[in-house]
Amino acid sequence: MPAAAQENGNGSDLSGTLTIFSDMSNPAPRAVMEDMAARFDEMHPNLDVEVTIIDREAYKTQIRNFLSADPPDVANWYAANRMRPYVDAGLFEDVSDLWDEPEIQENLASTEGALTLDGKQWGVPYTYYQWGVYYREDIYEELGLEEPQDWETLKSNCQALIDSGRKCFAIGTKFLWTAAGWFDYINLRTHGYDFHMQLTAGEIPWTDDRVRETFANWRELINMGAYIDNHQSYSWQEALPFMVNGDAAAYLMGNFAVAPMREAGLTDDQLDFYQFPAINPDVEMAEEAPTDTFHIPSGADNKEAAREFLRFVVSAENQTRINAADGLGQLPVNSAASVGDDEMLQEGFELLSSGAPGGLAQFFDRDAPAEMASVAMEGFQEFMVFPDNLDDILQRLEQARQRIY
Repeated sequence: MPAAAQENGNGSDLSGTLTIFSDMSNPAPRAVMEDMAARFDEMHPNLDVEVTIIDREAYKTQIRNFLSADPPDVANWYAANRMRPYVDAGLFEDVSDLWDEPEIQENLASTEGALTLDGKQWGVPYTYYQWGVYYREDIYEELGLEEPQDWETLKSNCQALIDSGRKCFAIGTKFLWTAAGWFDYINLRTHGYDFHMQLTAGEIPWTDDRVRETFANWRELINMGAYIDNHQSYSWQEALPFMVNGDAAAYLMGNFAVAPMREAGLTDDQLDFYQFPAINPDVEMAEEAPTDTFHIPSGADNKEAAREFLRFVVSAENQTRINAADGLGQLPVNSAASVGDDEMLQEGFELLSSGAPGGLAQFFDRDAPAEMASVAMEGFQEFMVFPDNLDDILQRLEQARQRIY
């Protein structure tokens, strides 16, 4: 039994049924979820743990119905603004009391902001992963380039790569979210986390001069020819060969891209990772770290067992186990957990635990409402191909903002 359960004195006498609904439907996450439930069940002999796993896409359309009509005791979801509809509708339980416990408060501090709305916490995180710039270390060495710490160095590196006949960045924007990664980072580095969150929450007009400043920084790269040609015709996977073949030297992406890069033949001697560099030195570094979460529906029957399950989920021991290479292959949120023996995961853990004082964003299509994200991401892709259309794009986004929020 984890220490938290003993301290709270309620770990051993849980009874009844604990129902859990989960969207962890892919094979590896499914095995992790089933194992977690079985271990918790074993720890509590008088408790019957029942797990229902629903296809990930179907879950997104069903969650509001089941939270309203016949809620489970625990449900999977996502952090930040993706929680807001259910928080605002009174469908998620306030679990601020859990966050007051030192074990959780101290070890999960990096994600507290992402689980906080209206000054209260509404769930706990179980996994996240870093975004950053994965690059061809061998090409950088050949050209005598350093990992950039600032925007000027990023651009001078880029010019050296272009002069050598290569592109700076691979990207595929056929499915629009990859362009959003670039917008997010440039906006976070230009204006910081609070501004970015206000923008995605609909509180700042898209025609604001500060938004234009973000696009002006982005345009510097577009005008240089930093990105591969015709990126709008590739998915992110279809753009990988440019990096693998050395036609492009880097890729801004989530850590899930590492496995396909290695499978395509890049060795750890060729592949490395750096934090997206600073643009405005007065802005604290914030990162993208999409965070998956567990919540207690406000209509749950067995809230005592549900709270105990959330404590179990975030314990260092459990976080180490579920995020290991043979589990989710991602990062534990608990700073006392151990990270899988993988260079990229270790760098990512360090980055998110101590290199992101500005905060952790969740990615544009999680931080903004779905309809706004859709319109905005079309605009980001269009801007990358036709940067002269910026005024039209921003007008369109502003009309959407006024309609949607």
